Amino acid sequence: MKIAIYPGSFDPITLGHLNVIKRAAKCFDGLIVAVMVNADKVHSGLFLPEERVELIRRTVAHLDNVEVEFSSELVAEYAKKRGACALVKGLRAASDYEYEFQMALINKKLNPQLETMFIPSSSKYTYISSSVVKELAGYGADLTDFVPREIIGDVEEKIKSRRDR
Repeated sequence: MKIAIYPGSFDPITLGHLNVIKRAAKCFDGLIVAVMVNADKVHSGLFLPEERVELIRRTVAHLDNVEVEFSSELVAEYAKKRGACALVKGLRAASDYEYEFQMALINKKLNPQLETMFIPSSSKYTYISSSVVKELAGYGADLTDFVPREIIGDVEEKIKSRRDR
């Protein structure tokens, strides 16, 4: 059974992320969406990791071969434990490639059996990022074209609760 891992912070999951998940799920017997800790974003998170897992689970519930987990370990080690043969990385622009290529080499060094599969973003999602979603939500913008419909209310409520503090 070929298992892949799609790691990320997913804070929150966007339609771009969901597009990569759907496309990767067609290529593997199983896909694990792994909510990971990003040291650069640890204090700027909108949702707690456990909340992100729940939001993603709701969003991908219709995809039979996709599961969602949280991990705070190195993704190469996590992949070994889960028996994954590949990491899936979505690329929005050429600038993403440089960083992701470097990470692929590091992960290959840490786990020689692990391959990295790059999936270019669909053109209609190249401009979407979780950071953009958070900013738009802060201004009360319509999020319909940015995040899965299943979680729009959650994002709006989380932003509202932060404003009300």
